Amino acid sequence: MFPAFLHLRSRRVVVVGGGPVAASKLDALLAVGADITVIAPDVRAEIEERPVTVVRRGFEASDLDGAWWVVAAAPPEVNRQVLEAADARRIFVNAVDDPAHATAYLGGVVRRHGVTVAISTNGRAPALAGLLREALDAWLPGELDEWLLAADEARREWKAQGVAMEARRPRLLETLNRLYDDRAESRVPSRESRAQSPEAKGHSSGSVALVGAGPGDPGLWTVRAVRVLKDADLVLYDALVDVKALRRATKAQCFCVGKRARRDSVPQDTINRLMIRAAKQGKRVVRLKGGDPFVFGRGGEEALALAMAGIACEIVPGVTTAVAAPELAGIPVTHRGIASGFLVLAGHTSEAVDNTLQSVRPNSVSVVILMSIGARADLASRLMAHGWSPDTPAAIVCAASTPDAWTWTGALARLGAATPPSDLAGVLVVGEVVRLRDVICQPISSATPGESGNEVNYGRNG
Repeated sequence: MFPAFLHLRSRRVVVVGGGPVAASKLDALLAVGADITVIAPDVRAEIEERPVTVVRRGFEASDLDGAWWVVAAAPPEVNRQVLEAADARRIFVNAVDDPAHATAYLGGVVRRHGVTVAISTNGRAPALAGLLREALDAWLPGELDEWLLAADEARREWKAQGVAMEARRPRLLETLNRLYDDRAESRVPSRESRAQSPEAKGHSSGSVALVGAGPGDPGLWTVRAVRVLKDADLVLYDALVDVKALRRATKAQCFCVGKRARRDSVPQDTINRLMIRAAKQGKRVVRLKGGDPFVFGRGGEEALALAMAGIACEIVPGVTTAVAAPELAGIPVTHRGIASGFLVLAGHTSEAVDNTLQSVRPNSVSVVILMSIGARADLASRLMAHGWSPDTPAAIVCAASTPDAWTWTGALARLGAATPPSDLAGVLVVGEVVRLRDVICQPISSATPGESGNEVNYGRNG
């Protein structure tokens, strides 16, 4: 096959078919600005909602006049008619899951065991494309031929069974995982034989370390965290981890599995399986998590999954963002005479927030809310509904400990009107302790001589 990248902006593209398979092809075409016409007797509502032209009738050969690209997502007999009409007009056809009636095939140029990965830099940097090709060639697993055989066999079965296209990808992931599970089980000796084998005392089996990466600055990683990263074979890291610092700290394979609000993310079950599978293969795995693993980091869930799988697990505590973010902004979460305790909540679980606030006397403690920026207006309303005064000092602290650090302070009633940077994660702080920031973060030169014996530099947060 000849790999090619097509410029389809404003060019006419015809999609024949109005079912879920046709609908699944629209996003990629719309993303490149194609002028799309969908032709089918019956068209799903989700297709009609897209910015496309819909023609409700059967396919006619003249429908391809002026087209640059054709997607055939209809039954095979209709796809055959589309191919004949396209061949007469010298137009390539991508027939979805119907290779007999296609002249173009979509993929991913690294070639190995029948797998082709194509890379494009839009013609701007061919040397970079070459470097990426070499990197991918080194990274791709050696057992791709087995993957291809397993995927081809599974596709045949699913097609015969009528399995929907959207259901095939998660099933394929499970199929490929079983290739490794079966091998790991055949290699792992019984518990009795492990106990009798001197070579197997912690050396032949892998392990997992759940490591806290702190609020953002890699300078706040613990000594133990740096050590386990250096010795790791595989690192699964969160979205807020400093990737450049991570690459300097380890030579391990590193994959981002982080979760960010309103974005696609790797399911927790998949993360658990990745850790368990790699450990069973004898690898030293590090699960690098923002803040502390056990403070709204789902570290407890991961530790339980590892324990159930019989995988050795080490917990490496991290500097929790719940304390570090306010602290770096000049806000102590406790202060004698103002707040003798603090409450930490997750802002994306509104029902849990309500239940917790019912058990706390209003304005009696400092409240720190993680994963809360997008819900700040709702959270402010909930606090006031539970008796917190609208004048209670509040703060938003974003990207603490990083060069992008940003802080806002004001009354609780004005929290929803604040406009933090949309691309930065952060925390909310509510309580009288927020007032202390104005004093703690004032310029050193304005302090009365002799008031403080320590010079403090608060950087951008000050």
